[in-house]
Amino acid sequence: MYRKIAFSASRSDQAQAAIAALSRRYGDVPEAEAEVIVALGGDGHMLRTLHRTQSLPAPVYGMNCGTIGFLMNEYDEDGLIARLAAAERETINPLSMVATRADGSVERHLAINEVSLLRQGPQAAKLSIRVDGRTRMQELVCDGALVATPAGSTAYNYSAHGPILPIGADVLALTAMSAFRPRRWRGALLPETVTVRFEVLEAEKRPVMADADGNSVRDVATVEVRTEPAVSHAILFDPGHGLQERLIREQFV
Repeated sequence: MYRKIAFSASRSDQAQAAIAALSRRYGDVPEAEAEVIVALGGDGHMLRTLHRTQSLPAPVYGMNCGTIGFLMNEYDEDGLIARLAAAERETINPLSMVATRADGSVERHLAINEVSLLRQGPQAAKLSIRVDGRTRMQELVCDGALVATPAGSTAYNYSAHGPILPIGADVLALTAMSAFRPRRWRGALLPETVTVRFEVLEAEKRPVMADADGNSVRDVATVEVRTEPAVSHAILFDPGHGLQERLIREQFV
C-alpha cells in the first residue's frame, strides 16, 4: 500500500485547488522520497511529470484536472489510498529522437507519445525515409510525418488518420500528415526494434522542425527515431480503465 505520496500539479486553477486539498488530507513528501507520485492536470502535465521523474522508482498515478485526460484517472478527493492500492500498473518505453540541424548541431530528446516532423514554412516538406539503413521511401511530400508509440497512438497519430496500436503490440506507427506525393500513402506499421531515419530534402527551401513531446528543434537536416528500452515509465490506472481498455474504447466513439 502506498503511503508516501508526492503531488504534482499543473498551473491551472483547478489543479492548484486540487493539490492544496489533497496535500492537506494525505500529506505531501518530496518526489525523491515518494512511493507514488500523483499528477494533477491534463495529459500534457502527465507527460512532463513522467519525463521529469523517469529516474525515480515511484510510479505515477494521474488524476484529470484538464480536458481530455487520456493518460489520467477520474478526479476524486475521496478514497485515494484505496484507489492507489487497487491500481493496475502499465509499463511503457519512450522513443529516442536524435535531431541534427543543418549547421551540424545535435539535440536528443525522449518522447512518450510521438516524434513528429513538421514543415516550418508555407511549402510542403520533402522527406526521405530509411528503416534500419534501408531506403524505404525516396521522397515523401507532405505537411509532416511522425512515429508514434502504442501509448501515443490515440494522440496526434490518430488525428493524422494513423492506426490505434494495442498496448503490448511491439510495433510503432509511421504516419504521414497530409501526404501530397505519394498521395494515397497512409504510413506503415514497423517493429518497435527498428531505427527510422528521416532526411530533409531541399532543406533551405522547405525547412522542417522536429518535436518530441513538446521539445522542438528547428531547421533539422536528419532525425533518427528508435525505441529506448533503457528507459521505462510506470503508470497506474484504476482497475478496468487501463491503457488497453482506453485504446479499445477510443475506436468506438
